[in-house]
Amino acid sequence: QAHPVESGGGLVQPGQSLRLSCVASGSIWTINPMGWYRQVPGKQRELIGTITSGGDPTYSMDSVRGRFIISRDTGKNTVYLQMNNLQPEDTGVYYCNSNMGIVRGYWGPGTQVTVSS
Repeated sequence: QAHPVESGGGLVQPGQSLRLSCVASGSIWTINPMGWYRQVPGKQRELIGTITSGGDPTYSMDSVRGRFIISRDTGKNTVYLQMNNLQPEDTGVYYCNSNMGIVRGYWGPGTQVTVSS
């Protein structure tokens, strides 16, 4: 696999939930910490949080703490982002990647999340 593949985005109303998935089967993703990122038009990708290969998450974005949960299923080579109580400011394109994938420029297509009433 040349890059991660994100899915699960869509259009939801404020207060609703979505679960994003990221499938990445290459070793530069499966054995390394993975991060979820969000990008809005005109801005750079921003780190939401990361999860270790052992499944321990850390959240970098203050606005998502308590609402978003990062998890990982190593058997399925998949990382998840459970997003609860979504707000309009959560709108953006969501990506996943490892630091090694970022260094190599191996970004996936991302998945669009739009929160609007």
